[in-house]
Amino acid sequence: MKNTLKNTTLILGLLFLALSLSLTSCHRTDDESDDLPQEELSDVLLKVTDQATGTPVVYDYQVNSSTNPNIKLINGHTYDVEVIFKNGNEDATQEIKDAKEEHFLVYNFPNSDIALTRTDDDSSTHDGIHIGLKTKWVVNTAVKNSSAPAQLVLTLYHEPVTVSEASSVSGNGVVYGTHTGGETDAQANYNITN
Repeated sequence: MKNTLKNTTLILGLLFLALSLSLTSCHRTDDESDDLPQEELSDVLLKVTDQATGTPVVYDYQVNSSTNPNIKLINGHTYDVEVIFKNGNEDATQEIKDAKEEHFLVYNFPNSDIALTRTDDDSSTHDGIHIGLKTKWVVNTAVKNSSAPAQLVLTLYHEPVTVSEASSVSGNGVVYGTHTGGETDAQANYNITN
């Protein structure tokens, strides 16, 4: 009788343990399906359209490249700019739009006077916050100090805790967008010339 009780207790204990482990190991959140690690992005493209000509030019930053594309901007001109993320030949931009509440772009122009406005439509806007996939640039001065490089440092953040579309002066340029927390999904560098 004692052995039967011991065996029954042992079996019930093992079943309880196995059931507990299976329940915790099967837990999966929707966040896991949205992971877009930087390793999966191969290119960050900027489609820059001068409003004066209507002609788009695409600048392709290749992730981990040792060279940066040169974006030619004309002082006094206005440009419509669209960011496109690629994973090889696949467009990964839709993944970012599908998880728009988890992504935010910060534009840093360290040696330029460019006024940036976010022009995202509903597909890339949540709770009034524009991700920044579509923007308008008014170029006051493309290169402020010719003895220093003018650049755009474009950073895509994943799951930031807080975000703001506000701009702030940084050195000899302007940063559009701030965030706290989160991880960097992608960072792309472009040279700015005129």
